[in-house]
Amino acid sequence: MSLVKENIQVMNLKLYCEHSITEKPPIILIHGYLSSTYTFHRVIPLLEKYFSIIAIDLPGFGRSEKSKKFRYSFENYAKLIREVLDYFNIQKTMLVGHSMGGQVSLNVAKFYPERVEKLVLLNSSGYLKRAKRLLVLSSYLPFFHHYVHYHINKHDVKHELKKVLYDHSLITNEMMEEYKRPLMEKEFPHSLIRLLRHREGDLSSEDLKRIHTPALLIWGKQDEVVPYKVGQRLVEELPNAELVAFDHAGHLITEEKPNEVVDEILKFM
Repeated sequence: MSLVKENIQVMNLKLYCEHSITEKPPIILIHGYLSSTYTFHRVIPLLEKYFSIIAIDLPGFGRSEKSKKFRYSFENYAKLIREVLDYFNIQKTMLVGHSMGGQVSLNVAKFYPERVEKLVLLNSSGYLKRAKRLLVLSSYLPFFHHYVHYHINKHDVKHELKKVLYDHSLITNEMMEEYKRPLMEKEFPHSLIRLLRHREGDLSSEDLKRIHTPALLIWGKQDEVVPYKVGQRLVEELPNAELVAFDHAGHLITEEKPNEVVDEILKFM
């Protein structure tokens, strides 16, 4: 079955979704901050051979709605993933989360453990604190969205991609276009402001120690965004976890090591 690309309605939101639902076991792909389903464009064709695929753009990102009503918290993102499972009539799934998507996946495992078969965390965020109170209060000032717009556009996309990739030769015009397009949307800064206000800190050590879902952590050793030491700490605190790391790979592991990532997922499966 070919991959379907469409908008679906979940929690009264328009979500962009790419899916291929078959009799194969399901897997849900969750991207990270300032990203989209494009994060997985190199691994989806490989995973499709073995899984039913669901990949969504989280509210506020990619091609999904930039809602001013949605509460952009990890707990609410977790609820959204549960609703996506209900939408596709899936009772239990493997979650694959990259960067912030890893934190969303961990929250799904925390709040809805009965819906998660296994976790795959790709260069997952971890141990980040909630935004400082003064910054949250500042976000209510008039025209704060102009500051956010300036902040996210002060460097060009190629400069930012160099931070997340070890191998800069992988940067293409298509990649730059895909990562730049959502940043240009008028409502995008407002989504980021709401994320700043609503986002809890990452799960605490105590929370992590209570998540018994089997977890595979995959890391690029040269990650400059979420350093390898975060993965080493996470694997110590998650009770049922293992860590695999690759040399000559940065934060965007799905671009740099797609075959290796899929191989590790299949072994974990």
